[in-house]
Amino acid sequence: MSTAVAGKGLEGIVAANSGICWIDGDAGVLAYRGIDIHELADNSTFEETTYLLWNGRLPNQFALREFQAQLALARSVDQHIIDLLRGFPVTATPMEVLRTAVSALSFYDADEKDNSHDANVRKSYNLTAQLAMIVAIYDRLRKGKEIVPPDRSLSHAANFLWMLNGVKPSETAVHTLDIALILHADHELNASTFAARVIAATLSDIHSAITGAIGALKGPLHGGANEGVMRLLYAIDKAGADPVEYVKNMLAAKQKISGFGHRVYKTEDPRATHLRRMSEQLGKDAGQSKWFEMSRAIELYINADKKLNANVDFYSASTYATLGIDIDLYTPIFAISRIAGWAAHIIEQLDDNRLIRPRAEYIGPVYPAHWVPIEDRV
Repeated sequence: MSTAVAGKGLEGIVAANSGICWIDGDAGVLAYRGIDIHELADNSTFEETTYLLWNGRLPNQFALREFQAQLALARSVDQHIIDLLRGFPVTATPMEVLRTAVSALSFYDADEKDNSHDANVRKSYNLTAQLAMIVAIYDRLRKGKEIVPPDRSLSHAANFLWMLNGVKPSETAVHTLDIALILHADHELNASTFAARVIAATLSDIHSAITGAIGALKGPLHGGANEGVMRLLYAIDKAGADPVEYVKNMLAAKQKISGFGHRVYKTEDPRATHLRRMSEQLGKDAGQSKWFEMSRAIELYINADKKLNANVDFYSASTYATLGIDIDLYTPIFAISRIAGWAAHIIEQLDDNRLIRPRAEYIGPVYPAHWVPIEDRV
């Protein structure tokens, strides 16, 4: 019996049925539960968007208030986790810390052994709140600062900035981060989401699935591209160079420019449209437009010379930099958002589960090959 041959990296292969996220790569469309990402970015909040992803519909006023309350109540991390964070070596990166801490969270979750739908929803509230807390707590610990307790009166985005910086954030900063969280919340079967669904399909627990997703997101070909963009901007600024000339020299040396092109989109990544606008406006408001201006010059050149469009990572870099967020927190913030989508996919997978077990096209020695005595081997 023959099997269908997949494209390299499973390109073009449909691996699951899902009602969560729809992408039209040719038209540049991204929609959550059928609602265009532009509508959600213009009108929604991260909490409302997360409710939509988990429940398949927008909440009414009562449901949204209840969701916000449940998410705020979940802002609690066991002291043992905090002690664990204190004990990590100074060389640990925030993504390594997040990956390890999320795995350990399962020890202190009352529903850890329960893999039912309702239990996984409850655990999703906990994980969504706790991922943001862990990132903020660890960043303060590594800088020798006191931990800032959560404020349950704040939104998810506002509470993260509060716990990270220890000062009440501006409305502009909260709104900017909230939109960024919406834009990153889900993206169909990307590497980390697929990893989460594969793990969940074995009937492992949700903490294991999220830990695996974080491990996939940690890779520079998935979640680390915006860090690469910001390191490039820092290098150009430090050299006092012209951004376009600097990039031309990199391309001549066959070096990769992060933040351009996408496996799915053949036109502009719709998330980049919002992040470009946010980066520009935030830079103007902060009186610090250089990161946007450098980014825009590079984007125009790459688009004209290489016919490549900016993706979600390109302008998220300058946006986070203008918010004063450290570069090695960019990918953890991606996880703080994507937990919404990961949880939705894990719940969907388990609601109608079948073990995910693809086949491989064998390209090894022709069968039958035979065992050869060691004294006869070349």
